[in-house]
Parts: sequence; C-alpha cells; structure tokens
Amino acid sequence: ALTERQPQQPEKKAPRARPMSGKAAVMLCATSFFVGLLLSGRMAPLTPPSTEPSSTGHGSRIALFADDCDQTRRKLEEGKPNDIMKEVSRTHQAIQSLDKSVSSLEMELAVERAKQNGGLGVAAPSRGRLPKAFVVVGINTAFSSKKRRDSLRDTWVPRGDKLRRLEKDKGVVVRFVIGHSATPGGALDRAIDVEAAATGDFLRLDHVEGYHELSAKTRTYFATAVATWDAEFYVKVDDDVHVNLVMLATRLARYRARPRVYVGCMKSGPVLSQKGVKYHEPEYWKFGDEGNKYFRHATGQIYAVSRDLASYISINQPILHRFANEDVSLGAWLLGLEVEHVDDRSLCCATPPDCEWKKQAGNVCAASFDWSCSGICKSVDRMRAIHSACGEGDGAVWSAAAAI
Repeated sequence: ALTERQPQQPEKKAPRARPMSGKAAVMLCATSFFVGLLLSGRMAPLTPPSTEPSSTGHGSRIALFADDCDQTRRKLEEGKPNDIMKEVSRTHQAIQSLDKSVSSLEMELAVERAKQNGGLGVAAPSRGRLPKAFVVVGINTAFSSKKRRDSLRDTWVPRGDKLRRLEKDKGVVVRFVIGHSATPGGALDRAIDVEAAATGDFLRLDHVEGYHELSAKTRTYFATAVATWDAEFYVKVDDDVHVNLVMLATRLARYRARPRVYVGCMKSGPVLSQKGVKYHEPEYWKFGDEGNKYFRHATGQIYAVSRDLASYISINQPILHRFANEDVSLGAWLLGLEVEHVDDRSLCCATPPDCEWKKQAGNVCAASFDWSCSGICKSVDRMRAIHSACGEGDGAVWSAAAAI
C-alpha cells in the first residue's frame, strides 16, 4: 500500500540582522581609530635601539626624528583624546619634513654619483656654494623680442636696484633666458650683450636659438639655473605672459614641503599628425593610433618644477628625448617619475575682463594670457593695460613677507 507523504515543515529562517546606521558606523570607525592609537602608543619596541653614535650629519637628522617619535608616544600615553589629534597632526608634518629631507639626500647622492662616473649631464655644484633663492623665474625670449622685454620691464619685471633687492630680500630671481645665434659673436649676439650690460637681467645659455629648438632650450635652462642658484622652485614663462610675482610665489609656497611637484595648467590636447600644421608632431605614432591625445602636461606659457625635478633634468639631460613641442617634452620627462602633478588654474587666467573680475572678487591671478594666441595677443601694445587692470599693485612685492 502506498503511504501518505507527510507535508514537509517549512524551514525556519534565521532573523535578518538589522543594518548598521551610518552614524553608528562612523562612531565605530572613530572608536577603533582612537583605540588603535592608544594601543600602538603602548606597544614596546621589539628590538632595543642602537646606542652607537652616528658618524654623519644624516644620522643625527634621523636620530632627531626618532626622539620626536618617542616624545609623541609618551604624550599619547598621557594625553587626552583631544590632544591625540594634535599630536597626530604634528607627526604627519614631521613625516612630510622627513620625506623631503630623504628626497633631498637622494638627489645629492645622485649628483655625486654623476660626478664620479663622468656624469650623464651637467651635475649641479654643491648647493652650499650657490646663492639661495625661493624661486627662479626664467622668461623665455628671442633675439627679435626686445620690445616684448621692455614691455615686461615697464610692468611686472623690476629694473636695476629693485631687481637686486627682489633677489636679496624676497628670494625671487627674475631673468630673461636666451642662448646664442648660429654664428656666435655676430650682430644678434652683440645686441644682446649691449642690452644685458645695461639691464643686468639676462641668463645666457649654451644653446643655439631656433623655434624648433625650444625643447632643447628648456632642458638647458633648467640645467643652467640649477647650476647657478640653489632655489626651491624653477619657473619657465614666455615673454608675452603677464605675471603677478607675489601671487606666483604664494601659490608655490603651498608645495614647498613636497619634494617633487610639477605645477601648471594641465591639459591634454590632440596629437597632430598632419604635416604643415602648427604644433605638428612628427613622432605622432609613438602616442598610439591617429586621433589620440597627449598625456596630461602643463601648458607651455608658464609652469614650475621643484628643485629635485630640475636637478633630475640637469643630471640626465643628454638622454631626455625631445618631442616637437616643448611642453610635451617636459611632461614626458616627468611622466614616469614619482611626481605630483598640480593643476593650478590661477596660472592660466584669461586677459581682461576675466582676470579683472577675479581681482575685484579678491582672487588675483598668478598669470594671464590669451589661449587663442598662446600668449597675450599683441602683448607689446596691451601689456601695460593688462597690468593696470589685473596686476596685484606695484608695491605688493615690497609689502610681502620678508622672505617669500
């Protein structure tokens, strides 16, 4: 006989856990963070510290940071939660300072190795022998651009004693950057010699001037500047761009604790493969298929690099590949390095009314130019008016902090 199937009892499901609220999650994370800090402060070192004195200045620097860490640990053990956050902030600042010191030591070591091995490029002299500065501003110029240079001297580039005072009191060095002609000692070079003797505001390069040699000129500029001044930043700017020096220095000062920064208005334009067009890239095939864009890089009108990056360019300049466009070349040199790219739109304001409106709103621009002209259109005629409308004021640089 067939037996009757007994109905199966439905399985009892475990009660579903109530989801944790966002507030509870935040409180749990915060509590775990503070408990972790307190416990880590009480952890004893696994190995006893070495008592051997360091034989170098670098060792004493590292020992100093170790002492700071010990003091921080003791304060964390004794302090209250409010004090812990302050100590965490101070520790973070100490770590940033240590990172910058280590990076500086690494670069000095690279320079010394380059000297001992014959050097790949122009190794920078010992920094102790060079005049110190906060920023070196190199203005890229040409033999035919005397009127442009005069328009800058009449606006944002100080003349004579004021130029020297700017360097001594504010740590800001400004120079027009130029090489020599294809026939050294010719009429073009003699004209620059006369102008330089009268103004004292040139940095002469061992470089043959030419429109298609801008990448090589940029490379030589950084190498020469690093070998001439021990600065924290090195800026390249075109001679048809308006600059507010105090605002430029103020923007760069934000990054002085970071060892490898590349500051500018970052862009990624198309790679132009057609011959005969402006900005044609003969090596377009290296950037992938037709229609591709360049990697992010700072636009060439104005950009800045920190000391370590300028030193890197100086040491390795003979093996740094040059593309057709100078700004692309610099971006390529830095792309594969551990570099912080800073997109600072204050360095690419448009000319009035844009920079004028921003000034009235309290946001003075560091640099202004016209994108359509890759500089200020008709800069010789318009530079004074732009300086009047968008400048930070002729006395701003002298009322700024003693050492920018």
